[in-house]
Amino acid sequence: MRGQWSDPDAGAVNFEEYDTAWLRDRKLADRTRERNESVMRLHILPTFGAGSVADVTTARVRSWRGKLLAAGVGEPSVVKAYQLLRALMNTAVDDERIRRNPCRIKGADRYDVPERPALTVTEVFAVADSIAPRYRLLVLLAAFTTLRFGELAALRRRDIDLEGLTVAVRRAQAELQDGQLFDKAPKSAAGVRSVSFPAELLGAVAHHLEHFAPPGRDGHVFVGPQGGQLRRSNFRDDWVKARKAAGVTAELHFHDLRHTGNTLASTAGASTRELMTRMGHSSSRAALIYQHMTSDRDRAIADRLGAMIREGGGEETPG
Repeated sequence: MRGQWSDPDAGAVNFEEYDTAWLRDRKLADRTRERNESVMRLHILPTFGAGSVADVTTARVRSWRGKLLAAGVGEPSVVKAYQLLRALMNTAVDDERIRRNPCRIKGADRYDVPERPALTVTEVFAVADSIAPRYRLLVLLAAFTTLRFGELAALRRRDIDLEGLTVAVRRAQAELQDGQLFDKAPKSAAGVRSVSFPAELLGAVAHHLEHFAPPGRDGHVFVGPQGGQLRRSNFRDDWVKARKAAGVTAELHFHDLRHTGNTLASTAGASTRELMTRMGHSSSRAALIYQHMTSDRDRAIADRLGAMIREGGGEETPG
């Protein structure tokens, strides 16, 4: 009566075969592709892989999600699996394999992130002074420039401007499940940025470059004890020991230093727009709302952070 016709067998394609083709045709970074393949293999294919695309109903999705949570799979992992399944089924709708997406469970695509701990300036220096000397600057830059671990691990000597007191973020280190390390571009254009660090850290930066960083403009700023590239797995033991020795909460992750830096910068007077720029955040909405911060304003933020460092008893002296 409507003059429309849908092939009743369009959704009869095997789910696993459709998923394999879908992942293959997506333009993804190596680490993202590996992560998506892992989520599919561990959490989605065991339930839906043997059936057809049309067999995936809202009732089955609801049951699948409930069983994952009941089995003790972490909520962040379940949310990621649900988001991935929904994206695949959106493509199935576009391909006219099914008429509507069965992933229609309200609230299943997000979870409440617990508040992460933030350190005081004094606590930041307590952790920095408790860790192996070669990692002291790593802790300080994580807190006072809010760079991510991967961004810090990828830094080269040429990225550090001792006169301008800035760190240039051009790349981030990533690690595949087989242990392979590689540098990748930041997730968005906003991730490529120059971040000012407080003048009070200049002594620590110069000392680190002189004693711990390999020579040459392309030498990594941070390396392991044997001169190899920095790895999260190798750094973890040092981090845990320093955290314990400093007497800070055992819940503190290294990434929480980024949260700490954001909190301190906000206290120093940075606006939301300036924080987004300093941290390298970007989204389609942010691209329209947030403007690039001037270098003078970024310098002012770093100077105010420096004042907080001096008040916390962590002033650095050259050498």
